[in-house]
Amino acid sequence: MAATLTQERFNGPEWIFERKLDGIRMLAFKNGNDVKLYSRNRLIQHYPAVAEAISRLPVREVILDGEAAWDSASRIAYHVFDILWLEGRSVMRLPLDARRTLLKDIPLRAPLAHVPEITDEEPWDRACNEGWEGVIAKRRTSPYEHRRSPHWLKMKCEATQELVVGGFTDPQGSRVGFGALLVGYFDRDDFVFAGKIGTGFDTKLLLELRARLDKLEIPNTPFTKAKGLPRIRAHWVRPEIVVQVAFIEWTAHSKLRHPRLLGVRYDKSPREVVRETW
Repeated sequence: MAATLTQERFNGPEWIFERKLDGIRMLAFKNGNDVKLYSRNRLIQHYPAVAEAISRLPVREVILDGEAAWDSASRIAYHVFDILWLEGRSVMRLPLDARRTLLKDIPLRAPLAHVPEITDEEPWDRACNEGWEGVIAKRRTSPYEHRRSPHWLKMKCEATQELVVGGFTDPQGSRVGFGALLVGYFDRDDFVFAGKIGTGFDTKLLLELRARLDKLEIPNTPFTKAKGLPRIRAHWVRPEIVVQVAFIEWTAHSKLRHPRLLGVRYDKSPREVVRETW
């Protein structure tokens, strides 16, 4: 069962939240003393300490789901967050709360560990403040599904960056104003294309920005480094509008991954906008 990425931030009694771990997703199959570990791509994994600890569990048959990760001392741990099979029967159709109750009754000792529920009012804030990759929101009533499910949602910690608008695309369908902003940053004398932003706007802002953009339109692109720049239905503008953007990370091709608009900045000169490092 895989989680679906969301940019929403929410809480509620129908959801539980867990830390998103940065490791290797792994299923553990125990049948008597025989233990097999598989990656999400069904490749055999070799972690003798983990396999030995699972073989000692006081159950004959069990299938566990979790994440294998390393601590600062390079010690492996298997963080278990779900159970699929127990003593001759599938438990995948049970709601998550019931599966977690079954899992809590199984004593896990190092290098095995239960993944605890996060009860903070805003768990994503704790995740980002403590340097986690993010959090996973899971619907309490959800069964275990072999797919990327909308009942498991991953909220990754976001970075923020000021960027300058260098163009926009035409709106499609029922969208008004424009489709996406084409944004970049300055690197000495170059204006570098960083990607396009298509979310984070309401209708009022779409129309207000389009009116400003129309007054800045120019015939040719202002970007001087522009790998992957869209050419179809694109309009170019003088780089004068600064926006604040949230995004997950920079890609290997130096583009924004999953960006969304936070707001328009009126207090910063475009030439001051450079790529920030963290």
